[in-house]
Amino acid sequence: MKVIKVVLIIFFSWACNTSPQIQTNELKAQKPKNVILMIGDGMGLSQVSSAFYYQKDSTNFWRFPVIGLSRTSSASHKITDSAAGATAFSIGKKTYNGAIGVNADTIPERTILEYAEDAGMATGLVATSAITHATPASFIAHQPSRQMQEEIASDFLKTDIDVFIGGGKQFFTDRKDGVNLADSLTAKGYRVFFDTTGINEVHNGRVAALLAPDEMPPYAQGRGEMLMPSAMKAIEILSQNQAGFFLMIEGSQIDWGGHVNNAEYLISEEIDFDHTIGAVLDYSKQHPETLVIVTADHETGGFTLAADHADKMKGDYNTIAPSFSTTGHSTTLVPVFAIGPGSETFSGVYENTAIFTKMMNALGLTYNKVR
Repeated sequence: MKVIKVVLIIFFSWACNTSPQIQTNELKAQKPKNVILMIGDGMGLSQVSSAFYYQKDSTNFWRFPVIGLSRTSSASHKITDSAAGATAFSIGKKTYNGAIGVNADTIPERTILEYAEDAGMATGLVATSAITHATPASFIAHQPSRQMQEEIASDFLKTDIDVFIGGGKQFFTDRKDGVNLADSLTAKGYRVFFDTTGINEVHNGRVAALLAPDEMPPYAQGRGEMLMPSAMKAIEILSQNQAGFFLMIEGSQIDWGGHVNNAEYLISEEIDFDHTIGAVLDYSKQHPETLVIVTADHETGGFTLAADHADKMKGDYNTIAPSFSTTGHSTTLVPVFAIGPGSETFSGVYENTAIFTKMMNALGLTYNKVR
């Protein structure tokens, strides 16, 4: 009995001394240090499904434990455009089609990227479009129209963003006002690149990579493996910040394949985005303090993966015939995938503005909650 009593005393003493630490660690694990938001522009459920059927390797979408659905309508239209869709993510408010980082009254609102900067976090943007295009612009700029790409480029100089990689060189260097913003970026401490040469030698500091005059070429027409290495380079640099980082990565041209009703174009861009997701998830597995969210601003093309009914009398249920119902956007709900600390809040069905709220709450950042 004495031996049992001694063992029990030792056990309860250990439990009392360690339980608070265990609880503290568990609470700490619920708050991410890093947030990576990945946006497949125009990526509806059929676009995601194509990643399951058109590549040899298993899709990385299998790896997400949490899935939700987002309603994408804007304040002005039932069917959103990319500017209003991305601004909903960046400021947490519905706005009109074409708006960049402003609310429905054209009033600038702080974005999650700016809130992250205020908290001392590193920040970055990576896209296969011009970096001044609607989606990346909505996280860093405040302009009444997405068409104001030179003004959007100027807004980059008003922030402390650490890394941005994409196209759009002409909006920085060949401007109507004659100002060379590349020189301004250099003066502000950025290493500026106009191609990928030399980027691999950079491991810290500020980087601005403007890799095409306007938009990047499609994956199958010369861009090749740009998105994944750019995303991982951004993560490498941003992760030097001990306070954590916020990074938005956009697979921009899934949308463009939908607009031109080109299934091969769309699917190649989706698979490129899928491969980038895989690399990001590998990083998050090694750095479990990272919250990863993958979603879309809207669906494009009314894309469908249906059975081949070339023979109208009998469909071929082993052959997929991709088809489209529009060259524009649609109002279908889009999927939201999440993994990491705070990911459980991304399940369910909600407005696209909730993605901002969920990210901000996960990071513990204070913001104006009046909606």
